Amino acid sequence: MDGEGCRLNGEGRVGGRDGGVEAGSQFHHSGLITLEDLESFTGDLDSDFSGSPAGDNGEVMDLEEPDQLLNYWQEIGRGHRVNIPQDMAEPIQQLTMEMDTSQERERVPFTVLKCLDKVQVDKRRYEKTVWACITMREETYEQSICAGFMKIMRFICQQNSAGTYLGMTIPIVTVVQTDTSRSALAPEVTVAYCFPEQYQDQPPMPFDPDITIETWPSAVVYTREFSGSTNEVSILEQIQILVAALDSADLNLSLGISFIVAGYTSLAATHRHNEIWFVDRGGA
Repeated sequence: MDGEGCRLNGEGRVGGRDGGVEAGSQFHHSGLITLEDLESFTGDLDSDFSGSPAGDNGEVMDLEEPDQLLNYWQEIGRGHRVNIPQDMAEPIQQLTMEMDTSQERERVPFTVLKCLDKVQVDKRRYEKTVWACITMREETYEQSICAGFMKIMRFICQQNSAGTYLGMTIPIVTVVQTDTSRSALAPEVTVAYCFPEQYQDQPPMPFDPDITIETWPSAVVYTREFSGSTNEVSILEQIQILVAALDSADLNLSLGISFIVAGYTSLAATHRHNEIWFVDRGGA
């Protein structure tokens, strides 16, 4: 992949635009959906149903009616000062139906090369894969990944040339960069979704010009698990822990300022499974 694309090592930019959001977008006003809002009201949603959500009268909602689901999410969102735009009706419906099944999500394939048990780090090799990527630059990290994930969510849910729901894969990753002291995150982040195996050879194209399709080359990745929410504070903490672990292992790595946050579980999950990644550019 060329230097201007969405790269696994976190460098470069995505697409034909500057990664921003047009003026007047729902992501710029005070009703911005943040990750913490999503976690909170999705938690409310999960607690209200076992299978399908229930309306005010306790009746189970029809998952085939996207307006009912949208109204339900908007009602919950208002309690958290979050606006859910109208064009999220179909994505919400599709992902709710996905939550309502027991189908296991496809994982991005990798091979474990070595387990560094002493520092709780795995060394893996990820093979060449095709990803849908979008880079956003909002005022904060949380705002940037929220804006990017909403666009990726729409792409997965039928706003693509195949006209179909593509299916979720895990992890959804966020490429982040820090300052030189690794004490602050840059507001520009890249959100990326790996295509399921059936679409790797011929990936559907996005309708959104901000999303680009990129082939990420084979890479050696050092990973460390962590749990809990992913916000700027927790991510910086996990980056520091990973850097210290890699330094103590005497691996002679050239650690830079680019890292990847990998999320495996729903924002509403009680036990969140996340990883922090460092890509060894010289180890591929």
